[in-house]
Amino acid sequence: MKPGALFRCLFFACSLAAAVQGAPATPALAADQQITIGTGSRAGVYYQIGRGLCRLLARSSNGQAPDCLALSTPGSIANLRDLRAGKLQFAVAQSDWQYHALNGSSDFADDNPDPDLRALFSVHGEAFTLVARRDAEIEQLDDLVAKRVNIGNPGSGQRGTMEILMFAMGWEKSTFSLTEELPASQQSLALCHDRIQAMVYTAGHPNDSVAQAVRLCDAVLVEVSGRPIDILVAKYPFYARMEIPGGLYAGNPHDVRTFGVKATVVSSAKVDADTVYALTKAVFENLGSFRRLHPAFSHLIPERMITDGLSAPLHEGARRYYKERGWL
Repeated sequence: MKPGALFRCLFFACSLAAAVQGAPATPALAADQQITIGTGSRAGVYYQIGRGLCRLLARSSNGQAPDCLALSTPGSIANLRDLRAGKLQFAVAQSDWQYHALNGSSDFADDNPDPDLRALFSVHGEAFTLVARRDAEIEQLDDLVAKRVNIGNPGSGQRGTMEILMFAMGWEKSTFSLTEELPASQQSLALCHDRIQAMVYTAGHPNDSVAQAVRLCDAVLVEVSGRPIDILVAKYPFYARMEIPGGLYAGNPHDVRTFGVKATVVSSAKVDADTVYALTKAVFENLGSFRRLHPAFSHLIPERMITDGLSAPLHEGARRYYKERGWL
């Protein structure tokens, strides 16, 4: 008998015994299956989430889980499209783009709504972060006019959010003296080399890319506030006011007001419920280990993770686990 078949046979026997004793059993996963998780830039927190999910799944299954790959991708929008196309089984995406993908709005207006999009849980809050060279004299949002700005790479969540912000401000690309479209992994060095004067990032904090810009070229975090921001937060339920605490980065001692979204983990109704159940269980039964993966995860609360920032219906596999825990 092949090892994979032997494992499934043994697992079935154990599951049957557990059922007789009245204990819930974790569904078996096919050993020859491959799980792919769309994340973001290797410099970002999304990539850490994907790697952490794969490690916890492997640990919880005693090495019997399918191969799990955390893929570096352009970001939220690209992840959601690839998830719908069946190129990914799971994806990390901003809560606003989860909403738009589900409803076929904003950047997904030409894609039609995605009725198969399913939510698992949210992770950390992500602040829209404006970082500038100290010598660029950018002290508020309006000061970006006629400056050299990186608006983010196409397909990334921060690019999409920046475009919505630009629309709210009445800006176009021509508003800036130079508009760059660099990925997160390149923008800090571009800032330090004076190729750009400001960059935007939607991220949990502390963030390595922001820390690099501060460390290498004494960059500053700029407040993102004003009436256009007030209107955005009031209009869209997936946005919330946020503050980046002072002191996280050298030379930035004061709290910085901005707005933001949630990072969420999503899947498709087409993905097997047992696979989703196993991944969900691996995270919540090892939540202490997950919290230690990044400082942004340190205050995660299960009851809020299964509600905050989730526009899509819960996946059947995730819902099954939450019901077992008495959370639903």
